[in-house]
Amino acid sequence: MKRQLPLQIREAGWKTTRLEAFSDGVLAIIITIIGAELKVPHAVELAALKPLLPVLLSYVLSFIYLGIYWNNHHHLFQATEQVSGGILWANLHLLFWLSLFLLPRVGWVRTASCHSTAVYGFVLLMAAIAYYILERAIIANEGRDSLVAQAVGRIEG
Repeated sequence: MKRQLPLQIREAGWKTTRLEAFSDGVLAIIITIIGAELKVPHAVELAALKPLLPVLLSYVLSFIYLGIYWNNHHHLFQATEQVSGGILWANLHLLFWLSLFLLPRVGWVRTASCHSTAVYGFVLLMAAIAYYILERAIIANEGRDSLVAQAVGRIEG
């Protein structure tokens, strides 16, 4: 026998605030961990920054990508009325791939191999796919007439 939620919860739906707060916290932790890898040069000359340039540039690239995802995520959930279990899982799937921005970036900077660059590209691709899945889960939950569906339709159409 399937357990039913109380009528008040079923009618009200789940609000997006907890999901947004959780996602903001996860993204803040990811950015903090990426930034913690930055080291201060020991010398005061400008040339002392040269060995740190690959690490700094990869930090900037990862920070920009995470910032774009955070911004889009914020706007996506401003247009979302309620959250379902499927949306929660799709969001967690996105956060998983965003958390993996840490791993290939570290390998990419330290080894500069084409394998670690390919892994970074793969992680970027999977994060984009996860975001698409999240959009589709929201549209499936809220309907084709929802604000999210209309906004995505303008982009895709």
